[in-house]
Amino acid sequence: MSTLKKILSASLISVFASVAIGVSLAHAQTSCDPTIQANCPTPPPNSSIALSNPLGTNNSTVEDLLHSIVNWLITIATPIAVGMILIGAFQMIFAGGNPERFATGRKTILYTAIGYAIIVIGWGMVSIIRDILNVP
Repeated sequence: MSTLKKILSASLISVFASVAIGVSLAHAQTSCDPTIQANCPTPPPNSSIALSNPLGTNNSTVEDLLHSIVNWLITIATPIAVGMILIGAFQMIFAGGNPERFATGRKTILYTAIGYAIIVIGWGMVSIIRDILNVP
């Protein structure tokens, strides 16, 4: 039983690591060669450094900024919540009749659900604030 847990843990860690590496590689920037690509950004005249807004160009108001932050949290929190629910389920499955381990898995799932609910409620609160302020 111990070797099965080790194999399962190692495979779960390798899956999460490969997903993390794949996401980071997918969002990597490539160099732009104007001789090959037509839509390369040109640097502004008389300037050597151009800084873009890291929050995006759509965040001109506080409401837009809050909306962007909550959308980012939901995008990040959803796969993390799914992973934590799976970890809690594995803890419950491999409890081996030990009530303390079973309770640990149950708490993992409960706390994950509570945390994700808080994030979703935050998204709802941003929507309510937008409706109250009549922001499109």
